[in-house]
Amino acid sequence: MSSNSIPAKDVIYIDVDDEITTIIDKVTSSRSKILALVLPKRATTLQSIVNMKLLKRAADNDSKHLVLITSEAGLMPLAANTGLYVAKNLQSKPEIPDVPQGVAELPGDFEESLSLDTADPKLNKKSAVGDLAKGSTSPTAVDDAIDMSDGAADKNPIMRNMAAGAGSGAVVGHMADTTAKAKGKDKAPKGPRNKKLAVPNFNNFRTWIFIGGGALIALIVIWILCFKVLPHSYVTIKTDSQAISANVDVTLSSSVSSVNTDSGIVPAKTQSTDKTLTAASDATGQQNNGQKASGTISLVNCSDNAVSFPAGTGFSAGGLTFVSTQAVSVPQSNYKMSAGGFSCKNDGTGSVSVTAQNPGAKYNVSATSYSIAGSPSNVKASGSDMSGGTDDITKIVQGADIESAKSKISAQDTSAIKTQLKSQLENQGLKAIDATFVAGTPAVSTSVSAGAAADSVTVTEKITYSMMGAAQADLKKLVASAVDGKIDTSKQTITDYGLDDASFTSQDPSSGSVSMAVTAVAGPDLKIADLRKQIAGKKTGDAQKILKTNPGVTDVNVTYSPFWVTSIPGNQSKITITIEKPTTTTNAD
Repeated sequence: MSSNSIPAKDVIYIDVDDEITTIIDKVTSSRSKILALVLPKRATTLQSIVNMKLLKRAADNDSKHLVLITSEAGLMPLAANTGLYVAKNLQSKPEIPDVPQGVAELPGDFEESLSLDTADPKLNKKSAVGDLAKGSTSPTAVDDAIDMSDGAADKNPIMRNMAAGAGSGAVVGHMADTTAKAKGKDKAPKGPRNKKLAVPNFNNFRTWIFIGGGALIALIVIWILCFKVLPHSYVTIKTDSQAISANVDVTLSSSVSSVNTDSGIVPAKTQSTDKTLTAASDATGQQNNGQKASGTISLVNCSDNAVSFPAGTGFSAGGLTFVSTQAVSVPQSNYKMSAGGFSCKNDGTGSVSVTAQNPGAKYNVSATSYSIAGSPSNVKASGSDMSGGTDDITKIVQGADIESAKSKISAQDTSAIKTQLKSQLENQGLKAIDATFVAGTPAVSTSVSAGAAADSVTVTEKITYSMMGAAQADLKKLVASAVDGKIDTSKQTITDYGLDDASFTSQDPSSGSVSMAVTAVAGPDLKIADLRKQIAGKKTGDAQKILKTNPGVTDVNVTYSPFWVTSIPGNQSKITITIEKPTTTTNAD
């Protein structure tokens, strides 16, 4: 075969199981000078730097120029260190991958790696294989990618020349020279290291920047916390105010629309809620459902006349009663003369069947004498052995058990219901009057009736609870009317009507008539919001002077928190002003 009939390029497909020796055999057996090795995914054989170098050496010895067709990132450093060209596919431009920074040779090598950094400076690592084959020293001599497919020879001038058999020797020779330079035959000598040009450790520098920034932020936060957030001042103001206690009779009515200060009638609203409450009680009664004992009673009549006993006559002995099942008539007995006079012959006799009044084994008694209720004393009764009584005890509910459950409901805590009604009234802007809290008549139902067989009884009561409330403005009118004659209205006003601490009492909560006890405060009308504005940001002495200029102020006390605060904060929300209530009281009854 002539040299013109040998293809300039060849494509070899590598199997995933091929050993390095197999791959080398495929390379050396090809007669083409430019070989494209198409690698499978996870080509483990070529993931060894040793195998990669063996492949490169075999190709060099046989004057073959290899291009690895792969996109696996793990093979790039190996190809870079070995000096092998790599392309992503058969239509991509082949290039030697860049050597990773700081990696001159992979660990475990037994021979020197090929370095492109020391190769011929005229060689461009990223030039296409066609450029190398053309022998151009310019990296931009040919921009077309080498197409390893069968139709690439018609599009690329280099491949057309190869296909025509022209210039193949120049291509091979030039690529061989390039490969020789890639092996590092003309390495540039390394000069001594300049220690002054050492790269600083930016990781430590960055760490200190973060530490310093964090410390600065922490200082700013602490400063804001100490001098803006925590500082607080507490101002207590004493005035010449007087406290006036008053007891006012109030009638709460839902049928009026305005206050009558003379009669004490105030418009009111009733708030109610229905509650269903339950309580259980164990059954304490017992019922014997066993059999009744029975027997016979013999009667002896020693009276002057015959005696009759109707059915249902009771015969008692030892606290047990037996009842006759039918009527019986007993004739009189005859008498005989004896040394002591006449004596009864006890020949007037009769007998009757009886049954125990109640079931139970306790009625199984031996023969004994019985008393007969309402019978003449000279009529005697004696019974046979009684038998057949048995016990079968079951619990039954008694009336006392139902009353016990009712008492448990009455004893239940109703404070939660009071709180609910009070909250509902206050949400409507009303003053809730606790003394008007009342529970209506409950609707009662029981799980079982008295006398029924059961282990327990549950009582359910549906109760309507109610409470009345009135507008604070209306109650203030009653307070003002009660204390009006006790203050100097030209100098004093009512600063506190005492409704927050007012107490209400009632003998009949459902009637709406209550007694209200309040302690009102009369004195100078100081506006807390205005006082805050006056002293915000001031020192203690200046604040005291400013506040004492207000009418009726007799003394001012200023304290701070925390301990390092020395002046009143400029933020008015950090200022708490308390006007001290007077201790003396004037009755206004």
